[in-house]
Amino acid sequence: MKDASTSEDDSNLLVLIIDTNPFVWAESAKATVPLSLDDALRQILIFINAHLALKYNNKVTVIASHVGHSKFLYPLPNEETVQIKSNNGSRRNANMYPNFQFVTDQIVSSLQELFANTDPSSLQEGPGTSSMVTGAFSMALCYIHRITKQDELGHIKPRILILSVSPDSASQYIPLMNCIFSAQKASIPVDVCKIYGEETAFLQQASNITGGVYVKVDNSQALLQYLMFAFLPERYARNYLNLPNQDQVDFRAACFCHKKIVDIGYVCSVCLSIFCSWSPVCSTCKTKFAFRPMLPPAGNRPKIGGPIRGSPAPN
Repeated sequence: MKDASTSEDDSNLLVLIIDTNPFVWAESAKATVPLSLDDALRQILIFINAHLALKYNNKVTVIASHVGHSKFLYPLPNEETVQIKSNNGSRRNANMYPNFQFVTDQIVSSLQELFANTDPSSLQEGPGTSSMVTGAFSMALCYIHRITKQDELGHIKPRILILSVSPDSASQYIPLMNCIFSAQKASIPVDVCKIYGEETAFLQQASNITGGVYVKVDNSQALLQYLMFAFLPERYARNYLNLPNQDQVDFRAACFCHKKIVDIGYVCSVCLSIFCSWSPVCSTCKTKFAFRPMLPPAGNRPKIGGPIRGSPAPN
C-alpha cells in the first residue's frame, strides 16, 4: 500500500527492538546453522550505521527486550552518555566515522551493563523466562509519541523493527494487541525479522495489521543481507519497491482464561474476550447470556401431530 503522507525529505526514525533472551540465544548458538548474540550484534551494528548513512537526518533508537524487563540501549540519559564518552575517549578509531563509533560504543556498553546486571541464579529456564517484547513495544510507542510531538512540521516518519528469537508468549497477547492497534492508529509500520525459532503468530499479525514487512530468516549467517535488502528502505522508498510480503498469516489468538493459543474459541459479544471453553457468564465483563433454542422459519415448521418434513411417511 502506497504511503502518500511521506516525502523524500523526511527524517526517518528507526526504533529497533532487539530480543536479548539469553536462553534462546544459547540455543541459537548450538543450532545447525549457529548464530550467537555477538555475531548477530556485529551485523546489526553494520545495519544501524547503514541506516544513519542513508540520509543525514536519519535517527535510530535501540531497545533491548530482555527477560523480565526492557531497557533503552541508545540513546541514554545525559549522565550515562558523558560517562561512556569518557570511558571510550582514549580508544577512538581514526578509520571510523565518529558518529558511527559513538552509537556503536553506546549500544555495546549498554548491552554489557545489561548482562552484567542479570543474575543467572535468579533466572530459571521455563515459561516465565520469555522476552518482554510487549514492554519494549510500549516503550517504543511512547518514545515515538514524544519525538513526533516535538516535531511541529511533521517531517519525522517513525517505524519499528523487531528482531525476534523468542516464541510467542500467550500471557502477553492482550497488551501486545493493544500495542499493535495503537501503532496502526498512529500509522507506524511494524517490521519483524524472525531470526531464530518457529514462526510467531502474534508478530505476524503485528506486521500484517500495521502494513510492515515480515521476514523469517532461513540462513541466520546471512542476517545482514536480510536486514539490508528487506528492512533498510525507508517509508518513502517503499512506495517504489517490491518488498517481501506474507503469503499466509497466522491469526490465532490466546484465550483470556488460561492464556493459551487456541484455533477455535468462544468470543464475548460485549467485550470481545476470547475463551477456550463455553461459559454462560463472561469472566471479563460479567455479562450473562440467555441462550434459547433456535427455531426454524415459520413456513418450515412441522405440523403438530403430522410427520416431520424430511422423514419417511408412516405406513
